[in-house]
Amino acid sequence: MVLEAIRYKDGKLSIIDQLQLPFMERYIEIKTSEEGWQAIKNMQVRGAPAIAIVAALSLASELHELSIRNKISTRAEDVAAFIMERLEYLVSSRPTAVNLSDAARKLEVIVSGRSQTPGSTAQDVVNAFIQAAEGMLAKDVEDNTRIGENGAKWILMNALPTHHDKAVVLTHCNTGSLATAGYGTALGVIRSLMANNTLQHAYCTETRPYNQGSRLTAFELVHDKIPATLITDSMAAALLARPETSVNAIVVGADRVAANGDTANKIGTYGLAVLARYHGVKFLVAAPLTTIDLATKSGGDIVIEERPSSEVTRVKGSREDDATGDVRLETISIAAEGINVWNPAFDVTPFELIDGIITEKGVAEKDTDGRFHLEELFN
Repeated sequence: MVLEAIRYKDGKLSIIDQLQLPFMERYIEIKTSEEGWQAIKNMQVRGAPAIAIVAALSLASELHELSIRNKISTRAEDVAAFIMERLEYLVSSRPTAVNLSDAARKLEVIVSGRSQTPGSTAQDVVNAFIQAAEGMLAKDVEDNTRIGENGAKWILMNALPTHHDKAVVLTHCNTGSLATAGYGTALGVIRSLMANNTLQHAYCTETRPYNQGSRLTAFELVHDKIPATLITDSMAAALLARPETSVNAIVVGADRVAANGDTANKIGTYGLAVLARYHGVKFLVAAPLTTIDLATKSGGDIVIEERPSSEVTRVKGSREDDATGDVRLETISIAAEGINVWNPAFDVTPFELIDGIITEKGVAEKDTDGRFHLEELFN
């Protein structure tokens, strides 16, 4: 059973607190857009698709409660303005993840259209928003499943040596159920290979400094009983150089894909793409269409978020009390006091290093001139 990281029913939203994983599985309730903003900013939820869904559903939960308590304005225009303001606020929580701003724009169109429809009431506007937000949850799972299937087929057809029928795949950061509504993008490709008995082995990087790989991806791989091995980020080159390992493909997710194919993803992705090119390993980006931003022409136009220095200088882990057996989380310092820190959350991989972009509509490949034409995916 795939891990359920986002739970929503009848206006009640709860998410698994990813800051506590893999040491404990604890769900927290999100009742308002403010709580949704904090959960996203503090990375209790992360992953571009999941961020967008939690943002939308946090506002849906807030509107649901306001409706029950009769706290909704009686004017459709006022409700629409309130929703627009809340959506703009939610987008500010993680500016690099395009899924969030894309979802906000689409929801704004729905809300604006309903509020301007003759005879529409304030409750009609609220209902339209809630229905659209809830629809995002189901659609994301469907899209991820297709991404997994498309990516698995591409790898089997294009990345395996002759007479090989099982793939060895390396992935970076976390792109599974914890980063989406369920199933996952890059990790969804691995899940699809596993489901079809065509996965030999998976490798995941620890993904410093936030350790999404060792904490979250490893947690999901163990949860789903997928044969996998954890490596540190600095071991990737040595892994690819080992003939006995025979990594066939590196599959990563994305927080934003520019129109030319340049891809912003978790820091360390660019380095893996360079290594893949040198070692002749296929490098693939798995992302839903909502992650492709045709308005952003290239990676140079992508704003890269910088995170607090404490993520680099400190690390969190669990400690068991020898006397009681109780487990508690502790944060310890691992760096020299006073050292300067640079902590970009993402880097940009040039399209030249990407062999294919896996979407729910298929795998986009470059033409004979070495260019992606991602706009064709939207036709």
